[in-house]
Amino acid sequence: MAIIMDGNGRWAQARGLPVVAGHRKGAEAVQRSVKFAIREGVRYLTLYAFSSENWRRPAAEIGDLTSLLRFYLRHKLDELDAQGVRLRVIGEPERFEGALYDELLRAENRTRNNDRLTLTLALSYGGRADIVRTAQRLAQSVAQGEMAPEAIDETCFERSLQTGDMPPPDMLIRTSGERRLSNFLLWESAYAELVFLDVLWPDFGEEDFLQALNIYAGRQRRFGGRPA
Repeated sequence: MAIIMDGNGRWAQARGLPVVAGHRKGAEAVQRSVKFAIREGVRYLTLYAFSSENWRRPAAEIGDLTSLLRFYLRHKLDELDAQGVRLRVIGEPERFEGALYDELLRAENRTRNNDRLTLTLALSYGGRADIVRTAQRLAQSVAQGEMAPEAIDETCFERSLQTGDMPPPDMLIRTSGERRLSNFLLWESAYAELVFLDVLWPDFGEEDFLQALNIYAGRQRRFGGRPA
C-alpha cells in the first residue's frame, strides 16, 4: 500500500490555523495508519512525506516539517520498533540538514531486522528523478563493461530503483479529492489500483482505511489480460 497524504494545509486553513497545525494532525493520521496496516496484515506501507517539489514551499513551513519529523524520530521510534516496524527512507534525504539525516540513518539501522511492517518514508522524493538516476547508473555500468545493454530489461530496471527490494504497491491511495500521482512511484504504480478519497489527510481514520481496502477488494486485477 502507498499513500499520497494530501490536505494538511487545507485542513488548517479551513480552521483558521497555521499550516503547521495541519502537519501535526497529519502526523497523528500517520500513526493511526501504521496501526491499521499492522492490524489488517499490510506488509509494506509507503508514504509520500515530502516531495522533491516541496522544497519550493516557504522556508518556515519546511522548517516546521523537519522539526516535526525530528520530534517523531526521537519520541515515537521506540513504539515503532516495539511494533515490529522496519523504517526505510527513499528519495534524497541527504538534502535535509545533517543532524536530521543522521537520525534517519540511525532509525533505519535500528529497525532493519523488523519484519512485521516495512514503513517507507519518501523524503525529498521524485519518481522521475529516481528513474533518471537509475538509467544513469545502468548506463555507467554498460560503459564500464560491467553489463551488456541487452541485459537491461524491465526486471533489471525495476530492481535498480530505490524501491527495488520491495514489491510494487497493489494499491495507491490519495486523500483530499485530488486525482493525480504528483510524481510519486511512477514506475512502481504501473498496475496499482488507484483509490482517491475526498477526506483530508488529518481526518483520515479507520473508516477511510477500511473503505480503501473494500474498494481494492472489489477491483479485478487483470494486468492487461482478460478475466478467466
